[in-house]
Amino acid sequence: MKLTTEQKQLMIAEIQYFFSEERDEELSEFAAERVLDFVKESLAPHFYNAAVSDVKTVVEQQFSSLEDEILTLERPIKR
Repeated sequence: MKLTTEQKQLMIAEIQYFFSEERDEELSEFAAERVLDFVKESLAPHFYNAAVSDVKTVVEQQFSSLEDEILTLERPIKR
């Protein structure tokens, strides 16, 4: 996962803020970057895969709806 320098710095700052507020613990920039690396490597794939699954479900629902709409265009055949 590629992050811009700005995105990475913002996330590091947010991690530092979280530790400060929730754990009353000051985290160095290096330590916060290690936490970020851990999240990216170990946890992010789970969130990514869940998002892919959600997108698959939405696309399947939209495709089904589109298929229904297309079928309403059929015209009866006289015999």
